[in-house]
Amino acid sequence: MRYVNGMRGSAVAVVVASAALAVAGCQPGGGGADTADGGVTPSGAVSSAASSSTPGTPKPGSSASGSSGPSTPSASRPASSAPAASAPPSSTHAPGGSAATCSAGSLKATARQAAVRPAGTGTGAAVVEFTNVSGRTCVLEGHPTVAGAANGSPEMNVPLAVKPTGAAAPVKVAPGDKAWVKLTFVQVQGEADGYCVSGSAPVLYPTMVVRLPGSGAHQVALDDGQFAECDDTVTVTAVSAIRPS
Repeated sequence: MRYVNGMRGSAVAVVVASAALAVAGCQPGGGGADTADGGVTPSGAVSSAASSSTPGTPKPGSSASGSSGPSTPSASRPASSAPAASAPPSSTHAPGGSAATCSAGSLKATARQAAVRPAGTGTGAAVVEFTNVSGRTCVLEGHPTVAGAANGSPEMNVPLAVKPTGAAAPVKVAPGDKAWVKLTFVQVQGEADGYCVSGSAPVLYPTMVVRLPGSGAHQVALDDGQFAECDDTVTVTAVSAIRPS
């Protein structure tokens, strides 16, 4: 904005007014910045880009910058001073260039009965395997939550009481590589329908919904049989790069 001193002479005011009219007559549409043909980003597009580039709540393993976005470049600046449109969003990678947290879509989950499990006639324990099916290395970390569910109905589930065991640490999973968690259930005893030591009735679940911190929920089924357990309680390990037995 130009501030004009009211005390200037009338001759100066006439010159300024004439110059303003000449400039206004040369601008198409009046008031807009140069188009893309001129090499300068319109101010509205810059504001939109700055708004959309502001990272939201970061995922685990990623960080959000506390600095404000780039300021809108003036129309008089050369095009090279505009922010680079191809810069990756800050949420793609964790601080220091480390890999991002694995998304739900980057993982394939499967389950099998564990070789080492409590004595009894139920499932006892299961190993859940997560394979990185994406094209880039990502990170898994933490203890899962677990819920029993029917086939094809992950939203209709019964959350199990989870007892975490072991310390959690980040596990980098390269494309095609795997990571694991182990679920140990309260074992069913006896033959036929079996029984629970607590006095409750044994429960059968066709599938389990295993949710990893920051990496989504994954519905898994055993390759042979159902999950038979007592008391809706499970002990879980943290994600590990070592296959449990």
